[in-house]
Amino acid sequence: VSTQSTGFIINRPPADSQLFFAKMFTSSFSRSSLANPHKFAHFTCRFIQMHRKKCPPRLEEGGVENIPRRGIDFLRDPRQNKGQGFTPEEREKMNLFGLLPVGYESPELQLKRELHQLRSKANDLEKYLYLMSLLDRNERLFHRLIVENIVECMPLIYTPIVGLACQKYGEIWTQPRGLYVSLKDKGRVRQLLENWPEKDVKVIVFTEGERILGLGDLGVNGMGIPVGKLQLYSACGGFSPHQCLPVQIDVGTNNEVLLQDEFYMGLKHKRVRGKEFHELIEEFMTAASERFGRGVLIQFEDFGNQTAFELLEMFQDKFTTFNDDIQGTASVTLAGIISSLRLTSRVPKGAKKLSEHKFVFFGAGEAGTGIAQLIAYAIHEESKLSNSGKVLSLEEARANIWLVDSSGLVTQERARKGGLAKHKLDFAHEFERPIKDLEDVIRRLKPTALIGVSGQGNTFTEAVCSQMAKNCEKPLIFALSNPTSNSECSAAQAYEWTNGKCIFASGSPFPSFEFEGKKFIPGQGNNAYIFPGVGLGVVAAGASKVPDVLFYVAAKALSDQVTEQDLEVGCVYPQLEKIREVSFNLAVEVADASYRYNLATVLPKPDDLRALCDKSRATHSMYSE
Repeated sequence: VSTQSTGFIINRPPADSQLFFAKMFTSSFSRSSLANPHKFAHFTCRFIQMHRKKCPPRLEEGGVENIPRRGIDFLRDPRQNKGQGFTPEEREKMNLFGLLPVGYESPELQLKRELHQLRSKANDLEKYLYLMSLLDRNERLFHRLIVENIVECMPLIYTPIVGLACQKYGEIWTQPRGLYVSLKDKGRVRQLLENWPEKDVKVIVFTEGERILGLGDLGVNGMGIPVGKLQLYSACGGFSPHQCLPVQIDVGTNNEVLLQDEFYMGLKHKRVRGKEFHELIEEFMTAASERFGRGVLIQFEDFGNQTAFELLEMFQDKFTTFNDDIQGTASVTLAGIISSLRLTSRVPKGAKKLSEHKFVFFGAGEAGTGIAQLIAYAIHEESKLSNSGKVLSLEEARANIWLVDSSGLVTQERARKGGLAKHKLDFAHEFERPIKDLEDVIRRLKPTALIGVSGQGNTFTEAVCSQMAKNCEKPLIFALSNPTSNSECSAAQAYEWTNGKCIFASGSPFPSFEFEGKKFIPGQGNNAYIFPGVGLGVVAAGASKVPDVLFYVAAKALSDQVTEQDLEVGCVYPQLEKIREVSFNLAVEVADASYRYNLATVLPKPDDLRALCDKSRATHSMYSE
């Protein structure tokens, strides 16, 4: 509708109900009225407000808003932008002609170009930055690239490269992602959450940055972790990106380097702990549940050791929440151990049940004790199916699980002296004398499974690994610390030092390895096998809590998807290429368990749980194809 060249264009013919407003607007401005541009601008804004109120924005198929916008706006909006993928019809409708080269490109051709450019980068950090720049300009293409190239891209958007990105976060900063909540916001956190533009948030991952991977306190630079985890919720679990919210809690940092760094963007004072900190966390969780609904899943990520246990204990029965470092790591590790039983049971005197293993953990923080507790629970559950008829208590199940921390073997003697944190006490056993050296522990206790969660690289020495091979025919050596530089040993070292006997898994990826003519593909005990599927199952069933039993169910569901072909090359996890399918199957089992244990709020229980879980996945092809 136009009476003269005023530069104002309505992109679609107004309906009868809007034509009155359009005519009224255009007729109000004669040539003389343009003498007052401020008045013109004021009435223009008022008209647009009335127009949108009468005709609210609606989303067409493919995600393009059918509202009056300038063509350039679509190209600058990463959720709407398709670049050369806009069809001639879309370009005509959205006033894009002249703003793009004339040629049309299919999504496949666009993807081919992005992969070419990604692979041309000089190093992995540059690849990470390139992927983030793609996310900034074309969201649908970013997610399609990740989904279809998950093996190549997962190490770039998550461990190990995200650790390096977090260390350099202040230097490589381009624009904010997610929500930042600092101590200065205490008392108005709900107001901050109202500033977040998305209403249909299903999953929140938040951190206070005190223990980022194995890199220590990175303060607000830790935001890269929630961002990366939620990209995996989308790629593996199928959540739409707009349903995912990364959050950084800023209470200061104890990292002196960051406090002196001019590019550090967080509060520049020492960490605040205690009552004020706990009140801020509770305010955030309460506000998030009010803003997005009681069923929003809130994941704790990379909190400090003592803090992590305290907060999980405080909130796990009040909110739909879990700690991935404690429960997710435990679940993926247990899955690998359960899978390994199919290999150890084939050798003389090899473990056929979990209870026949003796475990030593090198590292007794949130990951180590979390894994140990879930293994004990699994042994307890396993005993219920035993032909002996004796059901082991949790205390009995813990008898063959030992911890080694920075002060050495965790024992009752140390507990009696008051030198142990609360989360270690369940695994403090009687022993004749203190032992500090790991090699001595391995020699004296003769474990069949060694699990590294220390965050200390190169601590599984040749002497340690060779002693494990002397203890049993098929030892388990899991070097789970991240990133790669903090891994207790490499896959090649473990295979060489045990003469190819060991079953190896790691937290960060290692390449395949050939030893004496046999090819090994080391399994990666990546939490990404667990949290996207658990999250999907919990959200689909509307689980009110996320107790440990769901992670036990998830571990078994993951192990069930390990094939004989995987085991033949020593891999105790499914191939990463299948992770989207694996996550979905795991989600179905978690949803089913949510109903069995009376946690579900989506009632009545549907007959088809696969359909229920599928309904919770992204519907737009831009995210799933």
